[in-house]
Amino acid sequence: MSPTFATGTVDLQRHARGENVWLRAAGSDEQSVLNGLRAQQLNYRVLDSEEAVGRAMLDEIIESAGEKSGDLTIVLLGGRGAQALHRLIGEKAKTDELDTLLARLNVFTQDALAPMRADNPFSFVRDFERLLGPAFFKKVRSFNSMNTEATDLEAEFADYLTRLEQSEGIDIFFLGLGPEANAASHLCYIRPGSGATAIDIGGMIPISPGLIEHHITKFKAGGAAISETGEQECRNASHILTLGPAPMLRAKKIVQSIADADTAPAKVASFKRLIESPIAEDGFARAAQVDENPGLWIRLHDNVRSYVLSNVVPS
Repeated sequence: MSPTFATGTVDLQRHARGENVWLRAAGSDEQSVLNGLRAQQLNYRVLDSEEAVGRAMLDEIIESAGEKSGDLTIVLLGGRGAQALHRLIGEKAKTDELDTLLARLNVFTQDALAPMRADNPFSFVRDFERLLGPAFFKKVRSFNSMNTEATDLEAEFADYLTRLEQSEGIDIFFLGLGPEANAASHLCYIRPGSGATAIDIGGMIPISPGLIEHHITKFKAGGAAISETGEQECRNASHILTLGPAPMLRAKKIVQSIADADTAPAKVASFKRLIESPIAEDGFARAAQVDENPGLWIRLHDNVRSYVLSNVVPS
């Protein structure tokens, strides 16, 4: 595929960092965007159960819906951190309680392993279908997911990013926190050293064996109906498709949930480093810092709600 290409009304430019491929809006200025961001402390709220975290996340959606008219656009979080929210919405979707809200809701997903069949039990889309249920998908205004079965994954991914860019803006970007070596962390699947910058909309990152194990472990812990065939296909995936820092930073609000330190105990050290690290003021030093520890991107957004369980917070 060509280094620069037009998709719809959005011109995307391709750049690579090693084997990592990132797509950004053509003409964007990385340093001016990064220098214009003000570092924030992460003010988090400790809740007593995953169900309480799920209720708080749903309350954030309802609050945002009440602050505007028309469509509401959210980016869903996959994996264990948001499963309580998905179960709660799925149950309410069987009634008429959220019908008006769901009719306004445009949903995008934030990452995916590829290549992989959409019906693989280890795919985020299959997990969303399992937890949100058929009633949700009948009532929601739109549900947009990454096509992980395409012959040309990069071209299909560019089309997906274009749809996101052409939306009216992200009202809520849901995030978790993935543990990495040296107490670093990832958001979406922006890995340390992958070269993501403040203007990158999305990227394709080669998969590491450790990440595959983390992905499979959290799906098994979350109750996915696994199969040997599905697990083998998951292990054969070569790339992660992930949203980048740009849509995250432009979202009106970020809602973070961390609810699975019991199955991923390394999150405790990662969370400690996230909340305690001073953010560099110099733009070039800051770029190096968030590349080494991508979890810190959340500290550059000025409207973040973070909900965690007590087992995440360092003693």
